[in-house]
Amino acid sequence: QFPFGRRLPCDIYWHGVSFHDNNIFSGQVNKFPGMMETVRKITLSRAMRTMQDLFPLEYNFYPRSWILPEELPLFVAEVRMMKDSNPSWKPTFIVKPDGGCQGDGIYLIKDPSDIRLTGSIQSRPAVVQEYICKPLLVDKLKFDIRLYVLLKSLEPLEIYIAKDGLSRFCTEPYQEPTLKNLHQVFMHLTNYSLNIHSGNFIHSDSVNTGSKRTFSSILCRLSSRGADVKKLWSDIISLVIKTIIALTPELKVYYQSDIPAGKPGPTCFQILGFDILLMKNLKPMLLEVNANPSMRIEHEQELSPGVFENVPSPVDEEVKVAVIRDTLRLVDPQKKKRKDTQFIYLYFYLSPLFLFKTVMRGMKDKQHKHLSLKLSLKLKFYLKLGLCHSLEQVPGAREGLLDAGPAARPEPDARRNPEAALPSLCLKQVFPKYAKQFSYLRLVDRVAALFIRFLGVKGTTKLGPTGFRTFIRNCKLSNSNFSMAAVDILYIDITRRWNNMGIDHKESRMCLQAFVEAFFCLAQKKYKSLPLHEQVASLIEFCECHLAALHGKRLVWGCG
Repeated sequence: QFPFGRRLPCDIYWHGVSFHDNNIFSGQVNKFPGMMETVRKITLSRAMRTMQDLFPLEYNFYPRSWILPEELPLFVAEVRMMKDSNPSWKPTFIVKPDGGCQGDGIYLIKDPSDIRLTGSIQSRPAVVQEYICKPLLVDKLKFDIRLYVLLKSLEPLEIYIAKDGLSRFCTEPYQEPTLKNLHQVFMHLTNYSLNIHSGNFIHSDSVNTGSKRTFSSILCRLSSRGADVKKLWSDIISLVIKTIIALTPELKVYYQSDIPAGKPGPTCFQILGFDILLMKNLKPMLLEVNANPSMRIEHEQELSPGVFENVPSPVDEEVKVAVIRDTLRLVDPQKKKRKDTQFIYLYFYLSPLFLFKTVMRGMKDKQHKHLSLKLSLKLKFYLKLGLCHSLEQVPGAREGLLDAGPAARPEPDARRNPEAALPSLCLKQVFPKYAKQFSYLRLVDRVAALFIRFLGVKGTTKLGPTGFRTFIRNCKLSNSNFSMAAVDILYIDITRRWNNMGIDHKESRMCLQAFVEAFFCLAQKKYKSLPLHEQVASLIEFCECHLAALHGKRLVWGCG
């Protein structure tokens, strides 16, 4: 554990919150640069809307969304228009602060006039979405699913999904929203951090009961009722892949800024938490993506007023230990060249105590045979991760393991090959395994590649006017009907509008989202009779063709 950083190189760096160390030149980091910003509610909603514009049917798993405050007039107008066209439509909307987490600041409304505009919406932007009024219920309770997804690599794209997840329940029987029950958070909001304060919250030692259960237990229950569980899993996998495809363009811009090509730097991976709600017809809907899903395997229990104790949570342990263990197995840099007792050196930033510290603290404790609950939980956690074989190189550590029980002792085969003692992987690869089915969706990825190509200065995420003009010129997009003066006007108008939406109003350069909008505008001008996705695909091919020809000419000139 190195709160202030570490200069010596390591194989794996495990940051607590986000990628924040510019002095890492090798190894692997468990966070992607820019991931926190990319999965914020507003950025995610914008990315999903872009994909919905291109492929409306493929991206209908994300609720219709509006961004506040800038789209408040649009929200009001669209709701009024929909009500006029369908008087029986009585919607409910959910307002989510952009930077909120754990249910903080979320509330339900029946009409746009109910939005709380008392200054806070200006200082704290939010997303308002259609509320899903007919969720699937189990035991008359609403619940959501937390699935763990490993983004192992960005280029090439590599995605894994955990075979099991968590089902987190509300603690009051569900009723469709009315003016009377809108404010009953224990009925409508599935956030664990909210419902744990309910008097009806049930901590269970079983993975099949209580207010938090395994997703596999829900699937078994659905299967026993005749539901098509295989199709449900297929739909969830599709949702995850499509969401990652929507996020990768922005991530690639951040990545090239923090880790420029051609310079020494680490590779990245990250565990994401996907929050998914099942509708009554078993259609999965994406609620949000969490860049830092909780990995706690214990919960606090109040023994007496103000006195709490950490108690093991079998459900969390069942799911999360496997996710972390198998993530480390998949990114293990020594896997191909490991010899008898080689092991991964892990480097934790602001993380739980590492195994060595846990064991040695137990050694120093005079009553080490009766380790405190907290230490024994941590010891059990690391043993479950399958890292116990590394204790062979810690003097005196084997004695400490004796107190942990016979199950914790490494077998001879495990010492020679750590994989032999571990269960099969809980993480299932879904991309590139299913790449052929989804490759046609990666249009914005290719637009982002053009954007990055013309950034010019390494380490930047914004395109200047010279870079935009160079893009237009090199791709032969200007003509008698679209002069370079019109190009400059397009750049200024779109850039100014996007920068007014952000925090830095003085910024004068073009962000990726603004470039995507400009690209779509150019595609619509050039290919007027085609659907939007075909217009964009045609313009991408046109640009790539001209850039390839230009590159070929430069090679010839270089040889000459």
